[in-house]
Amino acid sequence: MADFWRDKTALVTGGSSGFGLALAQALARHGARVVIAARGAEALERVADELQRLGAKALAVPTDVTRQEQVERLVERAVGEFGGLDLLINNAGRSARGRVLETTPEEFQAAWDLNFLSVVRMTRAAAPHLLKSRGYLVNIGSLAGKSAAAWLGAYPPAKFAVSAYTQQLRLEMSADGLHVLLVCPGPIAGGGEGRYSKEVMDRLPESARRPGGGVAVRAIDPAWLAERTLLACQRREIELVVPRKARILFVASQASARLGDWLVRKTTGSGT
Repeated sequence: MADFWRDKTALVTGGSSGFGLALAQALARHGARVVIAARGAEALERVADELQRLGAKALAVPTDVTRQEQVERLVERAVGEFGGLDLLINNAGRSARGRVLETTPEEFQAAWDLNFLSVVRMTRAAAPHLLKSRGYLVNIGSLAGKSAAAWLGAYPPAKFAVSAYTQQLRLEMSADGLHVLLVCPGPIAGGGEGRYSKEVMDRLPESARRPGGGVAVRAIDPAWLAERTLLACQRREIELVVPRKARILFVASQASARLGDWLVRKTTGSGT
């Protein structure tokens, strides 16, 4: 993979921290031209400086991906700066905690807007350029977008939508040369500390307060996952599930809803 991404232009949303930062760093190490987008201008500039120290050409564009006009401006800046676009990684998003009946319509709307509609906005804006380059589209989903768990509030419905939308794109666009990849990771290390209010967390079972809502898997190293994601693109894989054993749950849930629910309770402790 040493030269595969060299001089390709990549755009990463949510690129100033967490997994998005790890993706941007990996792309920079592989010689890509990296455009990073997030809401915080200062954090973005610090990351852009870091990427440049790694030898990459980097552009920081403060962007709220829930705003259509800002999304369009972001893509225009990226293409204007580097002459095209080869890779879009829709990574911006936010997890949630909460009892589903206590989650308000407004909270569902906010989660839908950030976690799903931002993917739609970004994809529509970038698609003409990605089709021109016969490039790559990566949507960051979640294990919760394949099999919902308790106590995750408005998060699973939005991530289920990302999974379905990505499959639709793959079926419709692959013949036109656009490669589409869905990444469904479990909890990523360093991604959730202090994110949720004490008031919400105090109303949840102990198991739900742990990373990933209590899912019984080891937290994923973001740097490793970033490299694995880029390799999946290079190999033209269509879906990356981490950990792989989660596929057993997905298959079981399709075969039997009762068996699927039992496995979710067993692996997350949500039955207690």
